Amino acid sequence: MNLLTDPTKRRWLAWGSLALVFLLVNLHRLSTAVLSEQLTADFGITAAQLGTLHASFFVIYAFIQIPTGVLADRYGPRYVGSVGAFVLSVGAIGFASSSGYLTAVLSRAFIGFGSGVIFISTLRFCANWFRIDEFATMSGLTSGMAGVGAIFATTPLAVAVDWFGWQRTIYGLAVVGFASAAAVFSLARQSPAAAGLDPIENVPEQASVTLAETGGYLRELVGDIEQWLLSLAFFSGMGTILTVIGLWGVPYLVAVYDLDVTTASYFTLLGSIGILVGGPGVGWISDRIGRRRLPMVIGFGFFALLLAVIPVFGDPPLAVIAVVYFFIGSCLGVTVLALPIIKEQYPAEASGVATAIVNGAGFFGATILPTVMGVAVDRYRTDDVVAGSVVYTEFGYRVAFAITTGVAVLAFASTFVLYLRNRRRSTPDGA
Repeated sequence: MNLLTDPTKRRWLAWGSLALVFLLVNLHRLSTAVLSEQLTADFGITAAQLGTLHASFFVIYAFIQIPTGVLADRYGPRYVGSVGAFVLSVGAIGFASSSGYLTAVLSRAFIGFGSGVIFISTLRFCANWFRIDEFATMSGLTSGMAGVGAIFATTPLAVAVDWFGWQRTIYGLAVVGFASAAAVFSLARQSPAAAGLDPIENVPEQASVTLAETGGYLRELVGDIEQWLLSLAFFSGMGTILTVIGLWGVPYLVAVYDLDVTTASYFTLLGSIGILVGGPGVGWISDRIGRRRLPMVIGFGFFALLLAVIPVFGDPPLAVIAVVYFFIGSCLGVTVLALPIIKEQYPAEASGVATAIVNGAGFFGATILPTVMGVAVDRYRTDDVVAGSVVYTEFGYRVAFAITTGVAVLAFASTFVLYLRNRRRSTPDGA
């Protein structure tokens, strides 16, 4: 019983229930890479259509981020998080039951609709239950759950699909989602006081916020140049990571290196381990050194250099690809630093809507980039068909990865400008 009545222990149970849902979110959103061959064959679609199917999750996810921030600030993670988990599970049932491409696109969009509320709800929970100097760590730890989900979306998912088929596997995920929704509703509360518990030392009680106040914060955020710089970085970083690890990383290896899907998934598994390590690791380091912007500049510069390896060389040794994929995933930790930066610039009661705006930009990136890369791959396809699938060329993938490299350069440029602006102000952060 002490687990439920001690607020410092109760918060970990509640966070764990939200984190489990976020794990499922990431399993769903990154599953397309492993499912790509079956979806292409079952629905008879092109690379661009596959990119659109993948992106349908993210377009809804991106659009609901601001409403999610408003709802999370006003109603808290118990209601927003549990409803989101229920909705994404209903969407999973629809996706597994799809008999055609359009139904699959709409069902995957419904998964994205439910999934879109989970991360912001979890961050809002962390803002109310953890100290300010713990927030970047908790943001990183939460994003690290994306890595766990991403790991399950690679080789374990490929094995499950081999054993049970992709539809039955997705049905199974829906069952887990319904159970997770019940756990969130049972455990998560807006604050320790809302759970009838004593306050946690150095965690201030968050004031409630009216819709009028939220509207004022939204207007302020729209006019904030640093919000736009952070959003551009998040658009680039999150969009690229979710596109490469979540979709085109596997088909690239299958087409260029003639690997089977399960073997190719080992490499995206390394990328998922990178997400798991990079999210918590970078957040913890940032909290310890008290710096946010300089790590982002260095990290995005490294990110762009890594991505450039594929368009420059086309088919570098697989050992190099393994290293590149791992560090692409690790750069999620650098990307997520945008969230504590924007949160620290606004009052606590605006943390949900402030982080939602920046977070939403990342999923617009994940909406646009998969289809853009798919169009590039389609542009250089051959007329050959093997096992019901069109054969794509190495050059097409080089063009596609060149696009993501250019996007990563944009992220580096935006964070460098952010760093220079902060230096001119000579803030205590200094970076």
